[in-house]
Amino acid sequence: MKTLLRPALVLFIALTVITGIVYPVVVTAIGQAMFPSQANGSIIEKDGKPIGSALIGQQFDAPYYFWGRLSATTPNPYNAQNSGGSNLGPTNPALADEVKGRLAALHDADSTNTAPVPVDLVTSSGSGLDPEISPAAADYQAGRVAKARGLALEQVQQLIAQSTSGRQLGVLGEPRVNVLKLNLALDQLKPVH
Repeated sequence: MKTLLRPALVLFIALTVITGIVYPVVVTAIGQAMFPSQANGSIIEKDGKPIGSALIGQQFDAPYYFWGRLSATTPNPYNAQNSGGSNLGPTNPALADEVKGRLAALHDADSTNTAPVPVDLVTSSGSGLDPEISPAAADYQAGRVAKARGLALEQVQQLIAQSTSGRQLGVLGEPRVNVLKLNLALDQLKPVH
């Protein structure tokens, strides 16, 4: 029995050291050396202070800011500790009510906009934390933001174009606009007091 117990114990300790200490230290060191921003949460700073992450959405509801996707996290929107979708199916009345509420908010914010509302402005993402919207969703809001800030529509549209990220590796995903970065660029262009 002792002949079987000793090798098992040695193997257990060796694998614990390798997978529990050596591997995490090596992977962390490589991540910090090669991708320091991503390894530390893709933190966005303003005036030297962290204000958010490029990976987690934030709630914007003022008319002079671009609005992101709805958050399905509860009790607080964009709560990274409660990441998850709403799991509401397309025939669920709660989803229909959510969409109607967001459509009403968008219409109240800009009653003159008669363009079709992009779907990502009225539905939440799978994680409930999506920090990005489609360029169409940003374009839909451009008139409201330009009017609220006293900017020319062309200036805001140009800012959207500059803030749009293309497909990853040219083929993966869809073009997208990070809402927090776009709103920060707006604040640099013309601060709101």
